[in-house]
Amino acid sequence: MSTPRTRPPEADRRTLIADTAIDLVAAAGLRGLTHRAVDGAAGLPAGSTSYYFRTRTALIGACYARLAELDLGDVGDLSGFGGVGDAGGEVGGVGEVGGEGSPRPSLPPPPGPAPADREAAAAALAGLLHRWLTVGRARQLARFELSLEAARNPELEADFHRAGQGARARAAGILAALGARRPEEAAELLVAWTDGLLYDRLAGALARSRPAPDLPELTSITRRMLDAVLVEG
Repeated sequence: MSTPRTRPPEADRRTLIADTAIDLVAAAGLRGLTHRAVDGAAGLPAGSTSYYFRTRTALIGACYARLAELDLGDVGDLSGFGGVGDAGGEVGGVGEVGGEGSPRPSLPPPPGPAPADREAAAAALAGLLHRWLTVGRARQLARFELSLEAARNPELEADFHRAGQGARARAAGILAALGARRPEEAAELLVAWTDGLLYDRLAGALARSRPAPDLPELTSITRRMLDAVLVEG
């Protein structure tokens, strides 16, 4: 007699649905994102996705939240390199740095880092970008696709804005530990540059003709980016 399968916890189902939806958006764009398609791709009974996320807007919002969770975890991996801890990683709290109505906290400039810290930071950031350009490619494509939907849909704009703030707050903390005088501004610039690099290599005009940069090339790029934001920030 077979043992009946236990139903996964609700949180696990929500995560499965969000992960599946992200994969569908990466593969087929937003036109491929339907409740029925998510049910089928996730191997769930018909109606499961609509039970947890009644509307398409709610489903897309779940994608934003999941992407933010995954990105924040990846950025968190940068903490602790070369003696640079997560000091300042809670700048403004997740989702509050630069948010509407949230004052930007001013941090006292930390002592200048040893050169090895910056080198380690460049290597860590290069490794993160390499991951996002290779094994994490689908997630980044979905993020770009979903960002355009937020720009067109006022119902989604606030969710998308909120989702992006956690990683920026973590980046600001890391840059503060590296000596940035204005870490929030430096984080905004660094995120803009990394987003531009990701878009150029994943979806830009040369994406099909230029291979993804390897780790040495990415390390050289991230070293220059860090040098620039730390001078300016």
